[in-house]
Amino acid sequence: MSLMRVFKHLLHFPWRVHLAFPAHTMRAIESVIHGSEQHHYGELRFAVEGALDIGELWQGMSARERALNVFSDLRVWDTEHNNGVLIYLLLADHDVEIVADRGIHGHIAAGEWEAVCRAMEALLQQGQYEAAALQGVAAVGDLLQRHYPAQGRKRNELDNRPVVVKR
Repeated sequence: MSLMRVFKHLLHFPWRVHLAFPAHTMRAIESVIHGSEQHHYGELRFAVEGALDIGELWQGMSARERALNVFSDLRVWDTEHNNGVLIYLLLADHDVEIVADRGIHGHIAAGEWEAVCRAMEALLQQGQYEAAALQGVAAVGDLLQRHYPAQGRKRNELDNRPVVVKR
């Protein structure tokens, strides 16, 4: 547990999430998710969390571990074809994690997901939160379209609205 990381999380107040992701940005993310899902069989969710709580920090929880918890909490796994994908952003760390359900996991190499995460994180470091989110969702959609394209009609199984994880 890094003391610097603890301070970053403790000083990351909830209002900062809404400052970085105002209502118009959240609507734009939802729109990009909706448009993207017309071209592939994946089901996307976008979640942003301001900071971890002190207990999670004390345990040394990583953004990846937290993303797996959020994947479960949001029931991203609960789709007919196990085709859910979570884009999780931990704002205090400027860390992005992508969690894909087992129906998609084998279609796309880990390095491709990682490249999307690193590109988003670079934009977050520059304070370009909206660009990071929109470009990240679009990039995930492009990967899914390439590796898991839609053929015919599909139903929307997961809510397209982005989520602010509150504790």
